[in-house]
Amino acid sequence: MSEPWSSSMPAVQFRTARPTHQLEKIKEFYEEGLGLPLIGSFENHQGYDGVMFGMPGSAYHLEFTQHEHAAPVPPPSEDNLLVFYIPDQASRDAIASRLQQMGYAAVPAENPYWDVNGITICDPDGWRIVLQHSNGI
Repeated sequence: MSEPWSSSMPAVQFRTARPTHQLEKIKEFYEEGLGLPLIGSFENHQGYDGVMFGMPGSAYHLEFTQHEHAAPVPPPSEDNLLVFYIPDQASRDAIASRLQQMGYAAVPAENPYWDVNGITICDPDGWRIVLQHSNGI
């Protein structure tokens, strides 16, 4: 079991979840393209299928769900981002290249800050991710 983040927020795990209408393409993008490990999945849970991708230790992970009657969900603004901080530029570039070979080309970031050391790419649903060459904050 993980340690709580703080006494005022004693959470031990954080999950970001969002719907999709093309779960298989999302799975391919995040697992094969980005290289995130699949840490769980489920099928036909009250009409929903889903997949979860985790970071080391699984304390932080992404969940994508698809309802059996799924309809396209419009993406948020172009400045709503999921940012991955990648210290090694060659590794960052290899991920971007792999995604480009899969048909996901880089797009200009709405905020020019992310274009300095980052590569912005839209996932199959049009949600933006940034591969940022940096050690983080």
